[in-house]
Amino acid sequence: MTGTGILVVGNGPVAHRFVERLRHHGRTDRVTVLDAADSPACHRPLLTSVLDGSLPATAVTLAPPPGDTLLAAGTRAVRIDRARRLVHTEHGDAHRYDRLVLATGATPHVPDLPGLRGPDGRPAPGVSTLRTLADAVRPRGERVTVLGGGVLGVEAALALRRAGHLVTLVHRHAWPLNRRLDRAAGELLAARLAAAGVELRLSTTATGYSPGRLALTRPDGGRGAVEGDALLLCTGAEPATALARAAGLPVRAGVLVDADTRTGDPRVHAIGDCAEHPDEPPGTLRSGWAQAETAARLLATGTARHRPSRPVLRPRTPGLDLAVLGEPEPATPPDETIQLTDAARGRYARLHLTGGRLTGAVLLGWERAIADLVQLHQRDLPVPRDRLALLLGRPTRPATGPVELPDHAVVCHCNNVTAGTLAHAWHAGARSTPELAAATRATTGCGGCARGVEALRAVLAARADTTAPTRQPAGSGR
Repeated sequence: MTGTGILVVGNGPVAHRFVERLRHHGRTDRVTVLDAADSPACHRPLLTSVLDGSLPATAVTLAPPPGDTLLAAGTRAVRIDRARRLVHTEHGDAHRYDRLVLATGATPHVPDLPGLRGPDGRPAPGVSTLRTLADAVRPRGERVTVLGGGVLGVEAALALRRAGHLVTLVHRHAWPLNRRLDRAAGELLAARLAAAGVELRLSTTATGYSPGRLALTRPDGGRGAVEGDALLLCTGAEPATALARAAGLPVRAGVLVDADTRTGDPRVHAIGDCAEHPDEPPGTLRSGWAQAETAARLLATGTARHRPSRPVLRPRTPGLDLAVLGEPEPATPPDETIQLTDAARGRYARLHLTGGRLTGAVLLGWERAIADLVQLHQRDLPVPRDRLALLLGRPTRPATGPVELPDHAVVCHCNNVTAGTLAHAWHAGARSTPELAAATRATTGCGGCARGVEALRAVLAARADTTAPTRQPAGSGR
């Protein structure tokens, strides 16, 4: 039997963030992390950058947990004894806790189709998901079929195409990202995917799999198939709740928690993809990080006030410049809706405003506008009166650039890099944009924040130039 204190089950990006923020808020005693995997944890949103070869696997692995943290890799938790406050592992060990944090994440959904699973219940040969580094570096042959046209499916299809594969994307709806985009935006996205060389099979249902062949039902009811060397499943994920459910904790789609991440047992918390939070959308990393911050602050200081994340979807689709802010279809009708379609250039924008502030947006192809609109949305700032100038990136907008960003403002959403983190790295010697990227991983995801990072670097350099002494102080020894 080992330890007391805080015990974390899971070692993904949200668990890692929780431990990091716990230390930041001053908690210094022992933390134990149980990781079922025996390989290094990775920053999962960047797996498509490994898939296309733009990042090596080592660039997306997470740093070791900070401070006095015991990482038990290759240790699967199998049972929680809430009465004795123990977590039992598959090795027969037991870990005692004062507070338990469940960050078990989610598991890829494998559709119940004939042939997709082998006799052992795992994906059949030639079938894979994209959840681990091993998945990202798996050999796949020349022709790859991607099943599922959600965020991961679109990212993966484009990444595989950039890596030189022949890619077919199969999606049962009439356009990709149908849960996030309206028809106009979705059809433009489909056209952009086709232009990138991705073959699309839309409004098409998969009915079965045999090696090298995915059977399909077409929109007209006819039957067909797509041939390929590999099948990549991007068909969603399911919260990993078995451990919590077996322990008698309330579970619906995820482990039910209150605003401060407490489950039905006040000594047990749940964060990230495994949790069902009252104020956070499921399945997003920003939501998981917000929950990690709340739990860390509560366990370090005894108090917490959850700050709901403001949803930002920024797929890692280099060259497409796609962003969805807030809810695409808000429950409360907005005061104003601006919609602009530029089919010739593959651009689309729909902005929802209430009280002169941005409550939601769908943006495709507006490279210059996205960074500014994200900051307006995240900081709840008034939108300039000249909406078109904002979309076109003209300088007639109010100053919302990095010079005004507070330290906590997120500049790189792929890696959750804040303005404060970039400033700290700059002062520590990372004076160029590539050096800032190496120090913080900003710009290494979708690349959409590159302009913002460069602008912040220029601001920091200008400030240094205006405050630096014109000559060395006497006795400085330099």
